[in-house]
Amino acid sequence: MTPTDPPRPTGTRPPRVLVLDDSPRPDLTALSGRAEVGYADASSLASRLPAADVLLVWDFTSDAVRHAWPGDGHRPGWVHTASAGVDRLLPELAASDVVITNARGVFDQPIAEYVAGLVLAMAKDFHRTWEFQRERAWRHRETKRVAGTRALVIGSGPIGRAIGRTLMALGVTVELVGRRERAGDPEFGTVRASDDLAKLLPSADWVVCAAPLTPATEGLFDAAAFGRMKPGAHFVNIGRGRHVVTDDLVAALEAGRLAGAALDVLEEEPLPADSPLWRVPGLLVSPHMSGDTIGWRDDLARQFVENFDRWAAGEPLLNVVDKRLGYVTDAPPPTRPAPSAEAGR
Repeated sequence: MTPTDPPRPTGTRPPRVLVLDDSPRPDLTALSGRAEVGYADASSLASRLPAADVLLVWDFTSDAVRHAWPGDGHRPGWVHTASAGVDRLLPELAASDVVITNARGVFDQPIAEYVAGLVLAMAKDFHRTWEFQRERAWRHRETKRVAGTRALVIGSGPIGRAIGRTLMALGVTVELVGRRERAGDPEFGTVRASDDLAKLLPSADWVVCAAPLTPATEGLFDAAAFGRMKPGAHFVNIGRGRHVVTDDLVAALEAGRLAGAALDVLEEEPLPADSPLWRVPGLLVSPHMSGDTIGWRDDLARQFVENFDRWAAGEPLLNVVDKRLGYVTDAPPPTRPAPSAEAGR
């Protein structure tokens, strides 16, 4: 059972919120007078954790939390990460009683719009249009229609669902893939099980990976998966870099089996300037930016403050991650246990 009620400080002192820092810092002015806010970097995090009631992982690209856990002394009862994925926190935190929450809901529509933009750009051959414009070359071509094509979206959480809805608005037929099959979905009919992926790949024109990173999804897209995709299909990954066996994707592109691919997440970030991925034909590489629209940091800060208000009021937290699965489930929260007398010590 996943806990939903992390301990709160006892007595009269304000709760202590520790932020794993990144620049720019989160706007937490709404907590003024209600919480003591401190900051730590990777080198100081372990020494500052024992005094914290709550940890805000603002630098969600860092592995510092895993290195500092469990460690000596008290650890916060609640950790919130300003990201949808929690793989930077697991498995170390999974073995503790800490409650993990994430930024579910902030990135859904921005990522869906990004994926739709990629689909349109690849179908309409925009990249070569821009190249020809720079060359002042008038090259008429025929492009693909998007309406009437089929997309397979792997990941049935809010991001995957938003991607599916947005593609359907373009006339694309969408099949959504989750961990297990679910019939009667109001938007997608039947959500297909991940065990069916092999037989679903051959019919898809667009394959979009939006799954959480778990042991079951690591390396999900390898030579076998790309070999099952129909010739001329396109692949998009906005999940995690480790979902893809990169060398196998490169081989599929260089062999001309896939018409194109887009990676917004990679195994190594930032991608080194000398990486051969920059020069793979038909591959679009972007710097993990699909969900980062103007004002996204403010949205993340507001979301944390709203959850802090719930925590301070003794209400169940939102976006509690099931640490066994590595993502938020839609199951109803369990009954809240009584606050611990040791909270905040």
